Amino acid sequence: MNRPITALFAALEALLVVGIGIGIPLVPLTFLWAFQYGLQLDWTVFWRASVDTWLIGHGADVTLTLDPVTAHIVGFPDAGAPFVLSIAALGIALLTALLAVRAGRRIAETPYVRLGTIIAILVFAGLAVGATVSAVHRFARPSLWQGALLPTLVFAVGLLIGVGIARRRLDRMPGRVPGRSPVREWWASRPDAVRAVVGQSLRGGVAAVAMVLMVSGLLLAVMILVDYGRIIALYEGIHSGVLGGIAVTLAEFAFLPNLVVWCAAWLVGPGFAIGAGSSVGPLGTSLGPLPAIPIFGAIPTGDFAFGFLGLLVPVVAGFLVGVFVRPAVLRVVGERASLLALTGLGVGIAGGILLGLLAWFSGGAAGPGRLADVGPDAFQVGLWAALEFAVPAIIGLMVGRPPRSK
Repeated sequence: MNRPITALFAALEALLVVGIGIGIPLVPLTFLWAFQYGLQLDWTVFWRASVDTWLIGHGADVTLTLDPVTAHIVGFPDAGAPFVLSIAALGIALLTALLAVRAGRRIAETPYVRLGTIIAILVFAGLAVGATVSAVHRFARPSLWQGALLPTLVFAVGLLIGVGIARRRLDRMPGRVPGRSPVREWWASRPDAVRAVVGQSLRGGVAAVAMVLMVSGLLLAVMILVDYGRIIALYEGIHSGVLGGIAVTLAEFAFLPNLVVWCAAWLVGPGFAIGAGSSVGPLGTSLGPLPAIPIFGAIPTGDFAFGFLGLLVPVVAGFLVGVFVRPAVLRVVGERASLLALTGLGVGIAGGILLGLLAWFSGGAAGPGRLADVGPDAFQVGLWAALEFAVPAIIGLMVGRPPRSK
């Protein structure tokens, strides 16, 4: 494969990622345009809506102005007043990242990996700029610089991860000389104790957050099943029809990772808000008027007699992580209590920062007025998570079983 073919292949990979991301909302909206509206409306309205959805999924701000009818349907006040929609539909960003990882692994199999990587990022950036410009309208105006930068950043990170995964797999093949990485060489030159403490802290922090998110996903599934009746009633209340219901459901799927992170914030303790002055936490819920979005029917109401038990999830996760990483730390540093405690503290810091960032990414402005504040408080989530991970992780590192002798 020569250079032009590699460049064309990389450009097509970038085009595929953009096409899938915009195409997922565009297909049901096009069916809606054809069958429910009888081709009477301008199709570019649905194109712009699809691009806006794609941009919102990557965190780009979109300034919206709703007409009175639409504002009444979705339950937003102050029709006609512009407002900023800044909440990111993390499901779309996750899809872009996963597709980018796949593209990176395919580009890494070509003889010109660096060229292919640069071309893919440049083509994706150009497509993102073009899509953002095409979506600008007086009723929905996306931020041009965010629309160009943020989707490209998500794609570039996923692409580099995919290239790195593929290169590591190729380096392990028999007869192949592993590539030299300055970062890898610098890390290998650090003292063994430093690499053990830092490495296991990062690994433990990620594992603790993964455990909490796994429980959060299960909790969200249970809440949807329990409140299925209320969700169906909200679907019937918006009178969207079959195609409109499909479009609403796809939008809710795009926000599903946000809801998982909100459940994690609930388990950690601070909870989350659906509008200024509201609170959804393990000890009780205080909500005002909500938009007629069906998935909001799964939000619990009232007080929980045993809601505080949810706080045990991050505590148990921290303790299990401490027990699991203890053998790897002991093999390097021995029974040095100070380094074991430092590792546990590192687990808490790493987990708190990661969960705090996820909470930050998952929230934002979801509408006018009080809906300008939706999601968890990232600082409180990160701080509580750090404490709830660190203390039990230190205990787990101190009381865990010694490593098995070889």
